[in-house]
Amino acid sequence: MLKINMKTPLVEIDGDEMTRVLWEIIKEKLLIPFIDLKTEYYDLGLSNRDNTNDEVTVQSAQAIKKYGVGVKCATITANTARQKEYNLKYLLPSPNATIRAILDGTVFRKPISVNRIKPSVITWKSPIVIGRHAYGDVYKAAEMEIEGPGKVELVYTKADGTERRMEIANFKSSGIVQGMHNLDESIKSFARACFLYAINEKIPLWFSTKDTISKIYDGRFKTIFEEIYENEFKEKCAAAGIDYFYTLIDDAVARVVKSKGGFLWACKNYDGDVQSDMIASAAGSLAMMTSVLVSPSGVFEYEAAHGTVQQHYYRWQKGEKTSTNPAALIFAWSGALSKRAELDNLGDLGDFAQRLEKAVLSTIDDGIMTGDLAKLSDPPPAKILDSWDFIDEIASRL
Repeated sequence: MLKINMKTPLVEIDGDEMTRVLWEIIKEKLLIPFIDLKTEYYDLGLSNRDNTNDEVTVQSAQAIKKYGVGVKCATITANTARQKEYNLKYLLPSPNATIRAILDGTVFRKPISVNRIKPSVITWKSPIVIGRHAYGDVYKAAEMEIEGPGKVELVYTKADGTERRMEIANFKSSGIVQGMHNLDESIKSFARACFLYAINEKIPLWFSTKDTISKIYDGRFKTIFEEIYENEFKEKCAAAGIDYFYTLIDDAVARVVKSKGGFLWACKNYDGDVQSDMIASAAGSLAMMTSVLVSPSGVFEYEAAHGTVQQHYYRWQKGEKTSTNPAALIFAWSGALSKRAELDNLGDLGDFAQRLEKAVLSTIDDGIMTGDLAKLSDPPPAKILDSWDFIDEIASRL
């Protein structure tokens, strides 16, 4: 069979555990038989990141800048248990945080909707998209253990050597302290990306922080969003027939669970991390959530919103076949291929990406699915398949 051609490579970023296993099966069964697949490959498996002192993560981000489109498998962010398990030299930072910092983008996460899976929030009629700021906050924080009594200060030393100091806490005993930061330019890029996404999709934009408590930090986010809206996007939003709405994060949560959906919810970095999992779970499954990092420089990184599926991986290592849902991993590939097709003007590649997504959706809507969706299916599933048979079923429809 004549394969579909590609002009420019995708940056392919491999990952860890069960998602790494499925990554290869997806390529073998769903991509390589149909596409003359061109990728520049980077192994961000935990052991290789440790072996390269995490330089491979930086290289992968720079490659995305070069080629414009990347597709990423799920990766482990190491903790002390992982350090021991993988015999790591040191605790590696989050690879996603490193890549996001280099690309300075915004992450947009959207549930994959299928007819058989009804949201657990019965008022939701349309998907809720999470726009997650992808720089700074707790993901770039400095942390310190405090051994005993003493004063902790926040110190800003200007370029001319003058200082500003603020007492954080006067410790009477041991404890912990953390320092976070963000950049005005990154917040501006975040705001612009959210307004552009909302206008393009013709959906309202909500933004939420906690500026009543964090008057300076969160207050800066609120102010910048308002300025960007008033100076750059107010007329464009009106022309598109969409609204911009700001509220406190706790009020937003209350409103979201009573809403009909169908809007973009812009969140700070940690808020977006948590709320995207809530939206995905309430919409059906963490394995049914797409994620794309959009950089203001015009580059894109597609990935699944979920983790490496650790427990399934341990079962696979024992020789078991698991019913791990590969849908979001497949949609990461289809999203990247679709964007590559758009940038390179390759209609047949774009058509294939759409057919791949339709094959996944039709398989599930015909009642053929993995175990995570089976208990949610209405009506009940016709077949519950392991990952290998599920991917074979999708391949047969292509």
